[in-house]
Formats: sequence, structure tokens, C-alpha cells
Amino acid sequence: MIDSHTHLDLAPLGEDEVVAAAQAAGVSKLLTIGTNVQSSQAALAAAERYDGVWAGVGLHPNSAGDFDERVLAELAELADHPRCRAIGETGLDYYRDRAPREAQARAFLAHIELARSYEKPLVIHTREADQDTLDLLSRQAQGLEVLLHCFSMPGRLDECVERGYWISFAGNVTYPRNSELAAAAARVPLDRLLVETDAPYLTPQAVRKDRNQPAFVVHTARFVAEARGMSYEELEQAVEDNAGQLFGW
Repeated sequence: MIDSHTHLDLAPLGEDEVVAAAQAAGVSKLLTIGTNVQSSQAALAAAERYDGVWAGVGLHPNSAGDFDERVLAELAELADHPRCRAIGETGLDYYRDRAPREAQARAFLAHIELARSYEKPLVIHTREADQDTLDLLSRQAQGLEVLLHCFSMPGRLDECVERGYWISFAGNVTYPRNSELAAAAARVPLDRLLVETDAPYLTPQAVRKDRNQPAFVVHTARFVAEARGMSYEELEQAVEDNAGQLFGW
């Protein structure tokens, strides 16, 4: 199984323990994501340290107020690293509104250009900003591979699929109140589907008393497989194939 989005630098245990637990659970590869320059550097350091770990580098929209030419130059240098396989997470977050929307859009556009320059997929975070996110992607991200991490807009699923976006589900798809999200997980074309933890956040329902970690992606995968009426092994193979195609590892 693949964890397509995690944050090893925020792991509740040490990185050695978390990576070992993931491997013991059958997680063969994971993508650890940066949310600023420091955590992107940490992601690359982890990717250098562990064979099954790869990195994404970016500036989370909640931190977009810090974005400037110096940050862009630092991210560009990190994006060129051979263990970097994605740009982001980036996007728009109107829920917490910790950064001005204009700054979020400016950083988002810069990440799109980084993804284009380095020919790497773009990892999107969007929260209560669906329309603006989709509009900006439609105008600026043509020809790029786009991954909608922690998919949160089931009502726009068909539109996202038509655009060729990749759809990744996190542990919140397993929560009883998220029936619309579970229905979306059942309908996504199998060749566009990924799963993730977004650890240490969004622990799957089956282990919700614990802080999330990459090993727990198997619980989300089992839930999605059941929702789709397929075996875990079939889903596992599809997810591994999809991640290999998207991230090129």
C-alpha cells in the first residue's frame, strides 16, 4: 500500500519508529509533504534517509503570508532534488484564513509554475475554497498532473474526474458523518484513485483514539475497498500502480 500524503516531521513518534511501523503494516512507499521551507527540507532529509520515503516540497496556503522571492528561490532549489516527486501542498484555505487570500493566490500560482518547470505533479490543499481553487487550476494548470489531496468536494467529483485530476482520500472518508465522501470514494475511476493519511491528522475511524501515522493508511484503504465492492488486494495493486505513474518512483 502507498501513503500518498503524510508529514513525517510532525510524527508523534520518532521517524525511525513511524517508518518501521509503516513497513510492518505493508506500506511500501510514502510521500512526506513540506508545508514551508523548513519542513520541506526535513521531508527531503527523510527521503534521503529511508528507501521507501519520497518528498513533496511547498508552502501551505495558511503560511502564504510568508511567501516572497526568497522563499520561491529556496523551494525551487529543493524542487530540483531527485528525491522530490511533487510540488506542494499548495492551494487555497478560506476556513482558517491565516493568510490574505491575495497572498494565497500568489503563492499558488508560483507553485504551479514550479510544477511546470520541474515537470512534477502538483499537490492541492483546498478548504472552503472549492470554486476559486478549481477556477485557478482551470486557468493556470493546464497540462499538469494535479492531485487533490484529502479530497473534500464530493459534489464536484465528476468535474474533477473530467479534468483528469487524481483523487486522494484520507482517514476522514471513514467517519460515519461523511457518507457523501464515502460515496465519492466508491465512484472515482480506479485509475485516478489514491489513499493517504495526512498524518498526524485525520486518524481513520478504526483507530481514532490514536494519533495518525502512515501505518494507518491500511485502514482507510480497507474502507475504500469495501465501499467499492472490491478486495483489499485489488485496491492495493491499483493504488500502487497509480502512485508509480504519478510520482515516477
